[in-house]
Amino acid sequence: MQRDPVPTPLSRMLVLALASALFTSAAHSMSLRELKALEKSHKQGDNYVHYYLVGVMEGALEAHMQDVRNGAPARICLKGRPLEPHMAQSLFDAERLRNAELYEADMPVQLVLTHALTHTYPC
Repeated sequence: MQRDPVPTPLSRMLVLALASALFTSAAHSMSLRELKALEKSHKQGDNYVHYYLVGVMEGALEAHMQDVRNGAPARICLKGRPLEPHMAQSLFDAERLRNAELYEADMPVQLVLTHALTHTYPC
């Protein structure tokens, strides 16, 4: 005699808990503390940090453009001014110096870069 493959409520809850944990960990943003540790822990840590900042900057711009397409007001306006990948590190460092008292070690890197873009390229 075969059992019915109908999941029980407990197994459904387990599957949902696992799925939410997986998606939550996939969406994790690196904190300022983790970025600093990355820079110090590897022989090429500064290169890893640079590439990570470029990705975060491009992701922040894309997210902002998507928000604008969905009707949100624009907060970052390039207006023909250059924004190139090599600028990510200097934007990040300048924002950290400008607002050193604002940022704590557990804040996400994306927050700092988004503020940097908003401050450097206002509308």
